[in-house]
Amino acid sequence: MIRYDALGALPVREALPGLREALEGHGTAVLVAPPGTGKTTLVPPALAGLLDAGAPARRVVVAEPRRIAARAAAHRMAWLLGERVGGSVGYTVRGERVVGRHARVEVVTTGVLLQRLQRDPELSGVDVVVLDECHERHLDADTTAAFLWDVRETLRPELRLVAASATTDAQGWSRLLGGAPVVAAEGVSYPVEVVWAPPARPVRPPHGTRVDPALLAHVAQVVRRALAEREGDVLCFLPGVGEIARVAGQLGGLGDVEVLQVHGRAPAAVQDAVLSAGTRRRVVLATSVAESSLTVPGVRVVVDSGLAREPRVDHARGLSALTTVRASQAAGRQRAGRAGREAPGTVYRCWAEAEDARLPRFPAPEIKVADLTAFALQTACWGDPEATGLALLDPPPGGAMAAAREVLSAIGAVDAAGRATDRGVRLARLGLHPRLGRALLDAAPSVGAEAAAEVVALLSEEAPREYGDDLAAALRAARRGGDAYAARWRTEVRRLRSLAEEAAASGTSRAAGAGDDRVAGLVAALAFPERVAKADGGSYLMVSGTRAETGDGTGLRGAPWVAVASADRPVGKGHARVRLGAVVDEDTARRAAGALLEERHEVRWADGDVVARRVERLGAVELAVRPLADADPSAVREALLDGLRREGLGLLRRWAEAGVLRQRLAFLRLHVGEPWPDVSDDALHARVDEWLEPELSRARRRADLARIDAGQALTRLLPWASGEAARLDELAPERITVPSGSRVRIDYTDPERPVLAVKLQEMFGLRETPEVAGVPLLVHLLSPAGRPAAVTSDLASFWSDGYRGVRAELRGRYPKHPWPEDPATAEPTRHTKARLGR
Repeated sequence: MIRYDALGALPVREALPGLREALEGHGTAVLVAPPGTGKTTLVPPALAGLLDAGAPARRVVVAEPRRIAARAAAHRMAWLLGERVGGSVGYTVRGERVVGRHARVEVVTTGVLLQRLQRDPELSGVDVVVLDECHERHLDADTTAAFLWDVRETLRPELRLVAASATTDAQGWSRLLGGAPVVAAEGVSYPVEVVWAPPARPVRPPHGTRVDPALLAHVAQVVRRALAEREGDVLCFLPGVGEIARVAGQLGGLGDVEVLQVHGRAPAAVQDAVLSAGTRRRVVLATSVAESSLTVPGVRVVVDSGLAREPRVDHARGLSALTTVRASQAAGRQRAGRAGREAPGTVYRCWAEAEDARLPRFPAPEIKVADLTAFALQTACWGDPEATGLALLDPPPGGAMAAAREVLSAIGAVDAAGRATDRGVRLARLGLHPRLGRALLDAAPSVGAEAAAEVVALLSEEAPREYGDDLAAALRAARRGGDAYAARWRTEVRRLRSLAEEAAASGTSRAAGAGDDRVAGLVAALAFPERVAKADGGSYLMVSGTRAETGDGTGLRGAPWVAVASADRPVGKGHARVRLGAVVDEDTARRAAGALLEERHEVRWADGDVVARRVERLGAVELAVRPLADADPSAVREALLDGLRREGLGLLRRWAEAGVLRQRLAFLRLHVGEPWPDVSDDALHARVDEWLEPELSRARRRADLARIDAGQALTRLLPWASGEAARLDELAPERITVPSGSRVRIDYTDPERPVLAVKLQEMFGLRETPEVAGVPLLVHLLSPAGRPAAVTSDLASFWSDGYRGVRAELRGRYPKHPWPEDPATAEPTRHTKARLGR
């Protein structure tokens, strides 16, 4: 049963009529509602029609920046509806999906939605998308918003978009969404007294992820002071999991007070406990997730450490990581407001009042400060490698994008023009940073899918500090661990293993039973090849040229070679410090840093061609030099095949023209079946002997591949023996004649539904939708300027229903072209009215 009493108590209900009006009239809206007003839990079911029997049923997708927020929002909405999660409301986060067949609201992370958009840009079946907490300016959220606006502008003008923000900085989002109306909801807030509580003695400023222990001890003291001076639960903001654990360790002996730790890694039971009212007084130690994504009941006091974690990248050293920074003024206001949501409250700020004005006004948007490798791959797969055509609040920095493209090019994810390769598309769909995706796919053939997945999962989320800085030892700790991190790690291993199994099956040298040290070293080196480092004069020299040092007592010290997975630069030090790494040997270093190898001893595909040489230099690391003559022809053939797999079949001559034939064959394979061949990448690579020989065995270098006519080679796969090959142009013609007499090309890019893009006037008089092989074409009717005016798979219905609206919108814009009232009987034409009259 729906809990109408709880729903009625949510202040955002007053904004629902204005929000519905904005969406009906404009299709987009910006909802500004303070934390705790119900914007996350009331608006989605209301828009889905779940609260009013007479409301239209719609499917709503809600995007949250964090997994913990996505789960919490889904559980809260389900509770308000009197249901369990998995009924009308479900959620999907990486590695976990709880969505029923009849779900009307699905809460996802922005990363999941980004993956979904890449697979299905139209978001089939989705009516409304709500981007929650967009004020936080996470990179995935900014990217998702840009893609959604692109979809609405080009493919789905009926798709409704809501940008929901907990702050009043909404004008930028309004402009981004085409002048979207801003709908504000007033929150119920109470006065919050500010108590300035700086440390008695100066503390060292944060550096990297390091926080002065003296500051953490002071925060713990302030929590004790707040418990003594004020009533109610205490919510304490700290920058990360390590700091939360340290402060928790200093809060012993609090009697009947319960201490809870909430962050993205916390067990589900702890998360649920935090989001419910407690039976005892509580101290909740939280990261910034509790600023706006989660509402913690019972809080009357906030203790703010004044610190936050933000991503930073050092392009000069090739190092990127989360960094501890001073929290912004906006974050301070958000945090303080949590104390006054239910009653008058108090915030204890652990810094001096004089410092407050010097704090940054807002947190830095991630797009300005973060590693943009994953972003660059997403935009390349979207078809906009430079991201210049995307609706972004802030453009990506040119230097960061150049560095990202360099990484993507090195791992074969983009071509020379920055366009995503087939490999790049696959990497983008793994739900991993491209570096880790590359490591997963390239390590699996050598060490097996399970082993590769274990290490990649360990690298995909920062491990607890007690796991140490030796990746192999951390791997063993995760296997035997019983903590929440280990549980999440096992879930991620299962997900990644299934993704890696195909790659492992294609390997030619799978190593059964590879040791932990070898596996950890290979995966780390593949993920961070420029950080492979050789011992050199008491420190390590990375192939990138950066020097690094290992800590005392580490298992890495003394190893001839290491692969550095994570590093930072300590205060006052000229060298980086290894925070997580693995021992590797020289062979692994050569393999992983192949793009940086000069004259190395092996025959392989490198730098876009077959390379047969012995190594002299691995980036900045000097090695011996000896040429390799008379390379084994079979090794050359394998290197050429590797090149085709890495860089794509576009290495062959006239592959673009052959690509059209390939799309037609893929269409026939899908809709007709045998004897039409499977022409997927995997199938083509598996059958190279049937269509690329004997030319492939004669080739010795890239230039030889460019002499192989791809179209001619591909025709060898046609069903000549059965005689069906002669029906290719009948079943899947390259062009068809439209009523105007024009011969228009059919786009078979999507084999499910080929597209016929033709000017609207050229289709006058045609009542039946054209078909190929019995499949109706998806007709993109274009304006006289060649821009999409309508999309239909039912021409008769469009002429009778949809045309009237298109005519009303465009005939004033294009008066020189005919716009008859009855298009079904009008004369088709590709000319203007003036030319028709001659």
